Amino acid sequence: MMLLNVLRPVWAYRGLILGNVKREFQLKYQNSLLGATWTVLNPLAMILVYTVVFSQVMRAKLPGVESGFAYSIYLCAGVLTWGLFSEIVGRAQNIFLENANLLKKLSFPRLCLPITVVTSALVNFSIIFGLFSVFLVASGNFPGWVFFGLIPVLAILVLFAIGLGIVLGVLNVFFRDVGQLFGVVLQFWFWLTPIVYPVSILPERARSLLALNPMADLIGAFQSILVFGSWPNWKLLLPVLILAILLCIWGLRLFRKHSGEMVDEL
Repeated sequence: MMLLNVLRPVWAYRGLILGNVKREFQLKYQNSLLGATWTVLNPLAMILVYTVVFSQVMRAKLPGVESGFAYSIYLCAGVLTWGLFSEIVGRAQNIFLENANLLKKLSFPRLCLPITVVTSALVNFSIIFGLFSVFLVASGNFPGWVFFGLIPVLAILVLFAIGLGIVLGVLNVFFRDVGQLFGVVLQFWFWLTPIVYPVSILPERARSLLALNPMADLIGAFQSILVFGSWPNWKLLLPVLILAILLCIWGLRLFRKHSGEMVDEL
Protein backbone atom coordinates (compact mmCIF):
# COMPACT_ATOMS: atom_id res chain seq x y z
CA MET A 1 0.00 0.00 0.00
CA MET A 2 2.79 2.39 0.92
CA LEU A 3 4.50 1.66 -2.41
CA LEU A 4 1.33 2.51 -4.36
CA ASN A 5 0.90 5.77 -2.46
CA VAL A 6 4.46 6.72 -3.33
CA LEU A 7 4.41 5.66 -6.98
CA ARG A 8 0.99 7.10 -7.91
CA PRO A 9 2.11 10.77 -7.86
CA VAL A 10 5.40 9.80 -9.52
CA TRP A 11 3.48 8.28 -12.44
CA ALA A 12 1.59 11.55 -12.84
CA TYR A 13 4.96 13.28 -13.34
CA ARG A 14 6.35 10.74 -15.82
CA GLY A 15 6.66 13.51 -18.41
CA LEU A 16 9.08 15.35 -16.11
CA ILE A 17 11.16 12.19 -15.68
CA LEU A 18 11.37 11.48 -19.41
CA GLY A 19 12.13 15.13 -20.11
CA ASN A 20 15.00 15.10 -17.59
CA VAL A 21 16.44 11.92 -19.11
CA LYS A 22 16.27 13.40 -22.60
CA ARG A 23 17.85 16.66 -21.41
CA GLU A 24 20.72 14.83 -19.69
CA PHE A 25 21.40 12.80 -22.81
CA GLN A 26 21.44 15.91 -25.02
CA LEU A 27 23.60 17.99 -22.65
CA LYS A 28 26.17 15.21 -22.43
CA TYR A 29 27.15 15.68 -26.08
CA GLN A 30 25.89 19.22 -26.70
CA ASN A 31 29.18 20.84 -27.77
CA SER A 32 30.79 17.83 -29.48
CA LEU A 33 31.10 17.57 -33.25
CA LEU A 34 30.01 13.92 -33.39
CA GLY A 35 27.20 14.40 -30.87
CA ALA A 36 25.33 11.25 -29.88
CA THR A 37 27.71 9.16 -32.02
CA TRP A 38 30.01 9.08 -28.99
CA THR A 39 27.43 6.95 -27.16
CA VAL A 40 28.36 4.21 -29.63
CA LEU A 41 32.06 4.95 -30.17
CA ASN A 42 33.07 5.00 -26.48
CA PRO A 43 31.60 1.60 -25.50
CA LEU A 44 32.66 0.12 -28.83
CA ALA A 45 36.25 1.17 -28.17
CA MET A 46 36.13 -0.38 -24.68
CA ILE A 47 34.78 -3.68 -25.98
CA LEU A 48 37.38 -3.80 -28.77
CA VAL A 49 40.22 -3.07 -26.34
CA TYR A 50 39.12 -5.77 -23.91
CA THR A 51 38.55 -8.40 -26.58
CA VAL A 52 41.61 -7.68 -28.71
CA VAL A 53 44.08 -7.06 -25.88
CA PHE A 54 43.06 -9.95 -23.65
CA SER A 55 42.13 -12.55 -26.27
CA GLN A 56 44.63 -11.82 -29.03
CA VAL A 57 47.57 -9.95 -27.49
CA MET A 58 47.75 -11.30 -23.93
CA ARG A 59 46.10 -14.64 -24.83
CA ALA A 60 44.35 -14.58 -21.46
CA LYS A 61 42.50 -17.80 -20.69
CA LEU A 62 39.67 -18.52 -18.29
CA PRO A 63 40.15 -21.77 -16.34
CA GLY A 64 37.82 -24.51 -17.59
CA VAL A 65 36.74 -22.69 -20.77
CA GLU A 66 38.26 -23.37 -24.18
CA SER A 67 37.06 -20.26 -26.03
CA GLY A 68 39.76 -17.66 -26.66
CA PHE A 69 37.21 -14.93 -25.96
CA ALA A 70 36.09 -16.42 -22.62
CA TYR A 71 38.15 -14.12 -20.37
CA SER A 72 37.25 -11.06 -22.45
CA ILE A 73 33.54 -11.89 -22.13
CA TYR A 74 34.00 -12.61 -18.42
CA LEU A 75 35.68 -9.23 -17.94
CA CYS A 76 33.14 -7.29 -20.01
CA ALA A 77 30.21 -8.96 -18.21
CA GLY A 78 31.65 -7.91 -14.85
CA VAL A 79 32.75 -4.41 -15.83
CA LEU A 80 29.48 -3.52 -17.59
CA THR A 81 27.40 -4.83 -14.70
CA TRP A 82 29.50 -3.00 -12.13
CA GLY A 83 29.33 0.15 -14.26
CA LEU A 84 25.53 0.15 -14.11
CA PHE A 85 25.54 -0.43 -10.34
CA SER A 86 28.14 2.25 -9.59
CA GLU A 87 26.44 4.79 -11.89
CA ILE A 88 23.07 4.38 -10.17
CA VAL A 89 24.46 4.42 -6.62
CA GLY A 90 27.03 7.13 -7.34
CA ARG A 91 24.50 9.52 -8.86
CA ALA A 92 21.69 8.67 -6.43
CA GLN A 93 23.82 9.51 -3.38
CA ASN A 94 24.32 13.06 -4.70
CA ILE A 95 21.00 13.57 -6.48
CA PHE A 96 19.34 15.66 -3.75
CA LEU A 97 22.43 17.83 -3.28
CA GLU A 98 22.85 18.44 -7.01
CA ASN A 99 19.19 19.46 -7.39
CA ALA A 100 18.95 21.61 -4.26
CA ASN A 101 17.69 24.68 -6.14
CA LEU A 102 15.07 22.63 -7.97
CA LEU A 103 13.84 21.09 -4.72
CA LYS A 104 13.48 24.52 -3.10
CA LYS A 105 11.70 26.24 -5.98
CA LEU A 106 9.38 23.61 -7.46
CA SER A 107 6.78 21.31 -5.98
CA PHE A 108 6.94 17.79 -7.43
CA PRO A 109 7.39 14.22 -6.10
CA ARG A 110 11.00 14.11 -4.93
CA LEU A 111 11.31 10.45 -5.96
CA CYS A 112 11.21 11.62 -9.58
CA LEU A 113 14.91 12.41 -9.16
CA PRO A 114 16.13 8.88 -8.23
CA ILE A 115 13.86 7.41 -10.92
CA THR A 116 15.46 9.76 -13.44
CA VAL A 117 18.86 8.45 -12.36
CA VAL A 118 17.80 4.83 -12.88
CA THR A 119 16.18 5.53 -16.26
CA SER A 120 19.20 7.47 -17.52
CA ALA A 121 21.61 4.75 -16.33
CA LEU A 122 19.52 2.04 -18.01
CA VAL A 123 19.55 3.98 -21.31
CA ASN A 124 23.35 4.19 -21.19
CA PHE A 125 23.61 0.52 -20.19
CA SER A 126 21.25 -0.56 -22.99
CA ILE A 127 23.45 1.09 -25.61
CA ILE A 128 26.73 -0.43 -24.47
CA PHE A 129 25.22 -3.83 -23.62
CA GLY A 130 23.48 -3.89 -26.98
CA LEU A 131 26.86 -3.50 -28.69
CA PHE A 132 28.32 -6.20 -26.46
CA SER A 133 25.46 -8.53 -27.42
CA VAL A 134 26.22 -7.90 -31.10
CA PHE A 135 29.81 -8.91 -30.41
CA LEU A 136 28.63 -12.12 -28.72
CA VAL A 137 26.57 -13.02 -31.78
CA ALA A 138 29.33 -12.09 -34.25
CA SER A 139 31.98 -14.08 -32.37
CA GLY A 140 29.76 -17.15 -32.00
CA ASN A 141 29.56 -16.84 -28.21
CA PHE A 142 25.89 -15.94 -27.82
CA PRO A 143 24.49 -18.10 -24.97
CA GLY A 144 21.08 -18.72 -26.56
CA TRP A 145 17.82 -18.74 -24.57
CA VAL A 146 19.76 -18.52 -21.31
CA PHE A 147 20.44 -14.90 -22.31
CA PHE A 148 16.93 -13.95 -21.16
CA GLY A 149 17.86 -15.00 -17.64
CA LEU A 150 19.62 -11.63 -17.49
CA ILE A 151 16.26 -9.86 -17.15
CA PRO A 152 15.43 -10.93 -13.55
CA VAL A 153 19.11 -10.60 -12.55
CA LEU A 154 19.17 -7.07 -13.97
CA ALA A 155 15.95 -6.24 -12.10
CA ILE A 156 17.48 -7.36 -8.78
CA LEU A 157 20.64 -5.37 -9.52
CA VAL A 158 18.69 -2.16 -10.22
CA LEU A 159 16.50 -2.68 -7.14
CA PHE A 160 19.58 -3.17 -4.96
CA ALA A 161 21.39 -0.17 -6.46
CA ILE A 162 18.52 2.29 -6.16
CA GLY A 163 17.62 1.12 -2.64
CA LEU A 164 21.21 1.66 -1.50
CA GLY A 165 21.41 4.91 -3.48
CA ILE A 166 18.31 6.44 -1.88
CA VAL A 167 19.51 5.55 1.63
CA LEU A 168 22.90 7.11 0.92
CA GLY A 169 21.28 10.09 -0.82
CA VAL A 170 19.15 10.98 2.20
CA LEU A 171 22.01 10.46 4.67
CA ASN A 172 24.35 12.50 2.46
CA VAL A 173 22.12 15.56 2.80
CA PHE A 174 22.63 15.60 6.58
CA PHE A 175 26.11 14.07 6.77
CA ARG A 176 28.24 15.19 3.80
CA ASP A 177 31.04 12.77 4.67
CA VAL A 178 28.79 9.89 3.60
CA GLY A 179 29.34 10.59 -0.10
CA GLN A 180 33.11 10.91 0.29
CA LEU A 181 33.37 7.77 2.41
CA PHE A 182 31.27 5.67 0.05
CA GLY A 183 33.46 6.73 -2.88
CA VAL A 184 36.39 5.06 -1.10
CA VAL A 185 34.27 2.03 -0.15
CA LEU A 186 33.22 1.62 -3.78
CA GLN A 187 36.84 1.33 -4.92
CA PHE A 188 37.58 -1.43 -2.43
CA TRP A 189 34.24 -3.08 -3.20
CA PHE A 190 35.17 -3.34 -6.88
CA TRP A 191 38.38 -5.25 -6.18
CA LEU A 192 36.72 -7.44 -3.55
CA THR A 193 34.26 -8.59 -6.24
CA PRO A 194 35.31 -11.25 -8.81
CA ILE A 195 35.28 -9.01 -11.88
CA VAL A 196 38.84 -9.07 -13.23
CA TYR A 197 39.73 -12.40 -11.62
CA PRO A 198 37.83 -15.72 -11.48
CA VAL A 199 36.57 -17.10 -8.19
CA SER A 200 38.53 -20.32 -8.77
CA ILE A 201 41.89 -18.64 -8.09
CA LEU A 202 40.84 -17.56 -4.58
CA PRO A 203 41.71 -19.66 -1.51
CA GLU A 204 38.81 -21.48 0.13
CA ARG A 205 38.63 -19.06 3.04
CA ALA A 206 38.32 -16.06 0.72
CA ARG A 207 35.58 -17.78 -1.27
CA SER A 208 33.48 -18.23 1.85
CA LEU A 209 33.74 -14.48 2.52
CA LEU A 210 32.20 -13.76 -0.89
CA ALA A 211 28.86 -14.80 0.59
CA LEU A 212 28.92 -11.44 2.42
CA ASN A 213 29.25 -9.55 -0.87
CA PRO A 214 25.89 -9.21 -2.65
CA MET A 215 27.54 -7.89 -5.81
CA ALA A 216 29.61 -11.08 -6.10
CA ASP A 217 26.43 -13.13 -6.57
CA LEU A 218 24.88 -10.63 -8.99
CA ILE A 219 27.94 -10.30 -11.19
CA GLY A 220 28.52 -14.05 -10.92
CA ALA A 221 25.01 -14.57 -12.31
CA PHE A 222 25.79 -12.33 -15.31
CA GLN A 223 29.06 -14.17 -15.92
CA SER A 224 27.40 -17.57 -15.57
CA ILE A 225 24.91 -16.68 -18.31
CA LEU A 226 27.24 -14.86 -20.69
CA VAL A 227 30.42 -16.92 -20.29
CA PHE A 228 29.23 -20.42 -19.49
CA GLY A 229 25.78 -20.26 -21.08
CA SER A 230 24.17 -21.67 -17.93
CA TRP A 231 21.35 -20.49 -15.70
CA PRO A 232 22.52 -18.77 -12.51
CA ASN A 233 21.98 -20.28 -9.09
CA TRP A 234 18.71 -18.57 -8.19
CA LYS A 235 19.01 -19.63 -4.54
CA LEU A 236 22.13 -17.48 -4.19
CA LEU A 237 20.21 -14.48 -5.54
CA LEU A 238 17.32 -14.81 -3.08
CA PRO A 239 19.23 -13.17 -0.15
CA VAL A 240 20.29 -10.35 -2.50
CA LEU A 241 16.66 -9.82 -3.54
CA ILE A 242 15.55 -9.69 0.10
CA LEU A 243 18.35 -7.24 0.91
CA ALA A 244 17.40 -5.08 -2.08
CA ILE A 245 13.74 -4.95 -0.99
CA LEU A 246 14.72 -4.09 2.59
CA LEU A 247 16.99 -1.29 1.35
CA CYS A 248 14.20 0.12 -0.81
CA ILE A 249 11.75 0.05 2.13
CA TRP A 250 14.33 1.67 4.42
CA GLY A 251 15.15 4.27 1.79
CA LEU A 252 11.48 5.16 1.25
CA ARG A 253 10.88 5.40 5.00
CA LEU A 254 13.93 7.65 5.49
CA PHE A 255 12.86 9.78 2.55
CA ARG A 256 9.25 10.21 3.71
CA LYS A 257 10.32 10.93 7.29
CA HIS A 258 12.98 13.51 6.44
CA SER A 259 11.79 15.02 3.13
CA GLY A 260 10.74 18.27 4.82
CA GLU A 261 13.97 18.53 6.80
CA MET A 262 15.99 17.83 3.64
CA VAL A 263 14.73 20.98 1.94
CA ASP A 264 15.66 23.07 4.97
CA GLU A 265 19.08 21.42 5.19
CA LEU A 266 19.78 22.05 1.50
